[in-house]
Amino acid sequence: MTRGAAGRRAATSARRPAWWAPALSLALHAAALAAVLLRRAGDVAAAIDADYGGRCIEDSLLAEVKLVVDAARHSAGRLHRWARPRRAGVPFPFLPTRAAVEPVPKGIVGIMAPWNYPLQLALLPAVDAVAAGNRVAIKPAEATPRTAALLTDLLAECWGKDIARVVQGGPDIAADFAAQPWDHLVFTGGTETGRKVMQAAAANLVPLTLELGGKCPALVLPGADLAAAARAIMAGKAINAGQTCIAPDTVLLVGHAPAAFEAACRATGLGLPETAVVNDRQAARLDALCQGVALTPLAPSGPGRFRAIALAAAAPDHPIHQTEVFGPVLPVQPLSDLGAAIAWVAARPPPLAIYLFGATAEEEAQVAAGTRSGAIVAGRCVEYAAFPDLPFGGIGASGFGRRNGEAGFREFSLLRARVTHARWGLARLLDPPRTARGRALIRRILR
Repeated sequence: MTRGAAGRRAATSARRPAWWAPALSLALHAAALAAVLLRRAGDVAAAIDADYGGRCIEDSLLAEVKLVVDAARHSAGRLHRWARPRRAGVPFPFLPTRAAVEPVPKGIVGIMAPWNYPLQLALLPAVDAVAAGNRVAIKPAEATPRTAALLTDLLAECWGKDIARVVQGGPDIAADFAAQPWDHLVFTGGTETGRKVMQAAAANLVPLTLELGGKCPALVLPGADLAAAARAIMAGKAINAGQTCIAPDTVLLVGHAPAAFEAACRATGLGLPETAVVNDRQAARLDALCQGVALTPLAPSGPGRFRAIALAAAAPDHPIHQTEVFGPVLPVQPLSDLGAAIAWVAARPPPLAIYLFGATAEEEAQVAAGTRSGAIVAGRCVEYAAFPDLPFGGIGASGFGRRNGEAGFREFSLLRARVTHARWGLARLLDPPRTARGRALIRRILR
């Protein structure tokens, strides 16, 4: 390198603002995670397959590896914008004072991950938290121990123990983890467990991000192409055997007969998911939930815990209409009109997502005005969670806080105010001890 080139590089470095170097370092962390995941994608799929006793390799490669890699690359390419302090307006009497808002790390972020996407739901919040300059401690689910062990190796390889630690153990360890004085805590899982986590965090006033799921309804309206709607719903339900917080939970049929919807579902050929129910405990939970329910399997079930998707019909007051299914069972509820469908959704805790099929612009506006949810999605199910520019999260019983992309960066950042006062400004006329002119001015500006 010539002396002139070295001088120019040094001068350029000197001109860069203070936030630039940390942002570059954090972008490199995100890129390192993406590289390690791509290199060890086969190990990820094998570990989750072993934990499940049958997990579709494509489900793992897409939902666990590709989705996290995309999120990491998205952050790496945009951190230089997100981390930049933003100028803030200054009221006229205080000019020429300068004000800005700068994102700074919160500190150490605890992450409690579930079993249904054991790598994705540990690493997506970690990508956001580390991008914001934090360190992370991750508690994986005890139901997927092989994946937890692999996660430990992956993070040691790409980030090291100074940035990320993995804590393994059972329910007692999880309860203790939730009670630690983290600077922020993330929990993904069921609503009842989420309440316990929130109660534990409250003792230390720990801010929370909760993702809790709920009953995501799919509204199939009179204008829907029934074959296309059935295929989209079945595809969303078949992914991970319905063990997805944003899987279509219940189909609300308006203007279509249940028999016609069943025929359309059978025609998709998606009756048997390529992933098993994760363990015997979850299989028993599904069996208990479906007691007293008329089930119509859409294909023969496979060996072990490979279960076919079954359409379910039950009385309106049956628990299956109140409880998140979280498995390959799809309740179908025929309703008289859109108003009845909106009332069905509004009568239950707000879900992470509402899926619409065949809705006109006016009907979509009615759903948006009459319901609450983390997202409203038309035409497909589940896939919107793979959009790294979309904030992801729930509302009320389906959780709160947002992750993914810039929303996740902001979630795990403290927005600190920075003010540099000028030597003089009009506001100084109001300083005590106040003269008669100052008192008169105060009364004048209050008119």
